[in-house]
Amino acid sequence: MYKLWEDLKKAKEYKWVELSHSLNNESPYWAGIPEGSLELSKTVFDWGNEMLDCLIQTFKFPGQFGTHIDFPGHFIKGGDLSEKYGVKDMTFPLCVIDVTGKVKQDVHYAVTVEDIKAYEAAYGEIPEGAFVALYTGWSRHWPDMDAISGLDENGGENFPGWSMEALKYIYEVRNAAANGHETMDTDASALAAEAGDLACERYVLSMNKIQVEVMCNLDQVPAAGAVVIVSFPRIEGATGLPARVWAVFE
Repeated sequence: MYKLWEDLKKAKEYKWVELSHSLNNESPYWAGIPEGSLELSKTVFDWGNEMLDCLIQTFKFPGQFGTHIDFPGHFIKGGDLSEKYGVKDMTFPLCVIDVTGKVKQDVHYAVTVEDIKAYEAAYGEIPEGAFVALYTGWSRHWPDMDAISGLDENGGENFPGWSMEALKYIYEVRNAAANGHETMDTDASALAAEAGDLACERYVLSMNKIQVEVMCNLDQVPAAGAVVIVSFPRIEGATGLPARVWAVFE
């Protein structure tokens, strides 16, 4: 018997957790994307056709739709796009930073360097090449776009996220490969409002790193020790694409 096949049998006995949302034509996306940009599972070749009895559908969606990956060219002119990333680039050690308790106290909470150092004190240093996910509990709001945005009575957005200092720590000190979060944006809403820009997201992509937004089920994986796999359609020239993301652990 072949060793890798035997290893696969063993791996199938591990725990496998879905980290991406299911999508349909009612799933939300950023309001700035023009109406009519989403049309999933449209039938263009139906059963009963004399040429060939089968079903064929077409799919139209924004690159930043549902659980999705962002490539550097999303915010950085001339930055790397989807074709720059091969299959070996999409598997990472997974580190999950849990700030759910602090988010319950402050909806605008932005993870700090101290939070990350506390994580490292408990689980060890974030390894080079890691995928660092921020667990805020925000995925419970999916697919209610108003709740995801934390809209208040004045139409303002209110949600947690990353801080610039925390991102600089994971990338410039620990040399992580990617980050992820449950919210639609990288930046905590209060920081984005203060900066007048998605400065944290711009920073991540300017560092030639990648990120996955709108993740889920981070409560079902361990803080350390899991491996995360990020997959997406092999479409050239994409600034972002819906992603299928999952974790595997013993």
